Parts: sequence; C-alpha cells; structure tokens
Amino acid sequence: MALHFSEDEFAARFDKLKERMTDEKLDAMLLFAQESMYWLTGYDSFGFCFFQCLVVTADGRKVLLTRSADQRQARHTSNIADIRVWVDRGETSPVGQLKDLLFEMDLLGCRLGIEFDTHGLTAGIGRALEDALRSFADLVDASSIVPRLRAIKSPAEIVFVRQAARLADAAYEAGLAEIRSGADEGRILAAMQGAVFEGGGDYPGNAFIIGSGRDALLCRYKSGRRTLAERDQITLEFAGVYRHYHVALMRTVIVGEPTPRHVEMYEAAVAALAAVEERLRPGWTFGDLFDAHAKAMDDRNLLPHRLNACGYSLGARFAPSWMDWPMAYRGNAAPIEPNMVVFMHMILADSGSETAMTLGRTYLTTEAAPECLSALPLDLAVKSG
Repeated sequence: MALHFSEDEFAARFDKLKERMTDEKLDAMLLFAQESMYWLTGYDSFGFCFFQCLVVTADGRKVLLTRSADQRQARHTSNIADIRVWVDRGETSPVGQLKDLLFEMDLLGCRLGIEFDTHGLTAGIGRALEDALRSFADLVDASSIVPRLRAIKSPAEIVFVRQAARLADAAYEAGLAEIRSGADEGRILAAMQGAVFEGGGDYPGNAFIIGSGRDALLCRYKSGRRTLAERDQITLEFAGVYRHYHVALMRTVIVGEPTPRHVEMYEAAVAALAAVEERLRPGWTFGDLFDAHAKAMDDRNLLPHRLNACGYSLGARFAPSWMDWPMAYRGNAAPIEPNMVVFMHMILADSGSETAMTLGRTYLTTEAAPECLSALPLDLAVKSG
C-alpha cells in the first residue's frame, strides 16, 4: 500500500470521527467527499467524478463501494480492506447496489449521516439516494462533520504543509524569473507548475490563475495566452501542492514603472493583510478576519474595488477547487483554532483604471500569533520593461 501516513495516524483520525458520530447519534456515515476518504483512509483517486461511497460505522467498519476502474487504486492507496464494486449495466443505478450493501451490513433502519455538500455527490444521485433510503433509514445531513475535523491539522499533516509551502515559494520564484516585457504567459505558467512537479508535488485542486493586462483583474483561470507589454501588470494565484496539501500565494507583478494607483492599492493591501494578521489567532472568528480586511480597505475608499471574502482554510483537496472550510466573510462565526492552515488574500480590482493589485499568503495558526509559511517578502514586485 502507498500510504502517506502511519496506521496510528489513520487510527487517531477514525477515533475522532467515531467520537463525533457518537455525539450526533449516528450509526453510520456515507462519505462521498474524496477529501474525507483520503483523510480517513488514504484513498487517492479522481474516481469521485463517478459514483462511489465509503460506508463507515460507529463500531469501526469501513466498506468502499466503487467502480472496477478504482478497485486496484483503492487497494494500492488506502487501508480499506473491504472494497466492493458496483457494476455499470444498462439503466441500473449504483444507488440500488448501495442499498443492497447497507442491507447486508444491517444498517437499514439505522440513523445514517450523509455527506450531501460535496462535489462527489451530484444532485441527481443525491435525490435518487434519498428516494431509495428515506423509507428504510433515518437520513441526516452530516456534510460538516469531516471538514471540521480536517480543518485542524495534525503534526504529520503539517510536515506536508511545510513542504507545500516550499514548493509554492519555488513556483513563484520560477515564474518571476520569466516575467519581463515580451514574455509569454504560457512560459511563465509552465515554469511555475514545473517547479512544483520537479519538487515532488502534485496537480493543484484547481488551475493556477494567471492574467496580465486587463485579465490581471480576474480571479479565475481562463484559457488563452498573452504576451506581456513594455508596461504591464500580471496577477498570479497559485499553490504549492504536496500529497494533495495546498499552500497558496497571490501576487500582482508590475512590468515597467508602477502607476500611482498601483502604489496606492499595494499600500492598502499591505495594511489590510497586517490588520488581518492581528486577528488570525484563537479568540477571533473568520468573520472577524473579513471585518479587519474590509475596514482597512474601506478607510481608503476602496470598497467598490474589494471582494466580499478575503481568505479560506486550506488542506488536502481535490478538483475542482483547493478552497476548504471555513471561509473569511462577513458574519462567519467559525472560530480560529490552533493548527489551522489559512490562506488570506487581499484583492483589489479597479475596473475604471484597469488597475489590479493582489497580495496573499498562507499561515499556520498557533496559540498566539500566526506563522507565515512563505519565506517570500511582501515587497511590490517590479520587473523591468
């Protein structure tokens, strides 16, 4: 088996999950999130784009129902001993085969927690699941249980997080070396992603974001490449990824001379990030982080140009997104606790002047002040035209 963690580590995670299941009076859980399966067993696959379900019980059983293409994947990458295969045939739904498995495990009539809020369970399959089981079991939405456990990183996980941080720094330095007038975005992107792969890292949960000129104001990846002009701006949002653990960074790099608006927005981003750092510690909430960010921006008359969120937790994530629970937005009462990995991004986009400015980095929370995981300076990056 290609397990990235010790059996003791996995056992400790299962004990925490069983404790939560007892608290919620759950006899079993149906896990559909790939992140949950990976965290609990090591199972590593993108097979969640099809139907698969890990059944875990309060008395310690684990049974995976998956497709034949993932049977060997599960045996090679996880500690799951009992792996069942649902068969693709005609109009037959895998939900019926899951129901048969639950009957075999004597779980019909029990209280079942289900991970509904995940990309691993489509709305269509979710409806079919409820239709098939609602008369035979007490169904409970248990989507938040494993994400809340995953948000607090163990010492073994933090080792991987630190390696992901080193890869993120290496990716930025590789990309920065390519940025100049006449540079092609594709070459910059290749250098960044290549640095992660060469360092033993993985594909990210979502595509690296790269955009120059007007596209520097975007917050999502889009296809198409551009050549940098003599005076330009380029926004990079990316992550070092190691054993699926993500550490993200965000920067806007200026080519040629920065405009006064660039400098003004950069100074606001620095101030907002400093204000957030003061609250990124136990005793505050993720809503408090947003409020600190918003005040720093709004006091500089930048309300129309900022976003309505300023960061989120990171961890071992799978496509289509590396964003994890919880997120920093107004009124979010999720508490900040030690050993969380949190990416904070200060993003400003002035569409009127077509000026972009971003500044973001990832922190490990402690009992007191947060630890920045990146060794990079916060200086405004300027490359000659």
